[in-house]
Amino acid sequence: MTLRQDKVSELLRTLVSEFFARESSRESMITVTRVNVSRDMKRSTIYISVFPEEKEGDALAFCKRRMSDLRGFVKPKLSMKNIPYFECEIDFGEKNRQDIDRLSNAS
Repeated sequence: MTLRQDKVSELLRTLVSEFFARESSRESMITVTRVNVSRDMKRSTIYISVFPEEKEGDALAFCKRRMSDLRGFVKPKLSMKNIPYFECEIDFGEKNRQDIDRLSNAS
């Protein structure tokens, strides 16, 4: 990733985290682990982890349902000509890391 992509990704991660914290129903904790932005800055993928894990489906549905509201929230705070379109996914890399930590601490 380029330096610009890194900066935009980090700013988006902060803004998306703020949006989800404010708009979620508090039934689960949604953590934005990272945001990847495409080279052309037109698309970005938001990776989340959810606690408790049983609420992942509901949290992911909430995130996908609120994508247009998220764009409206981000637009005035991001000084870019074009705001990227968002996709949301569960961060399985983070989930696997947590499982490895859990297993290594159990021994």
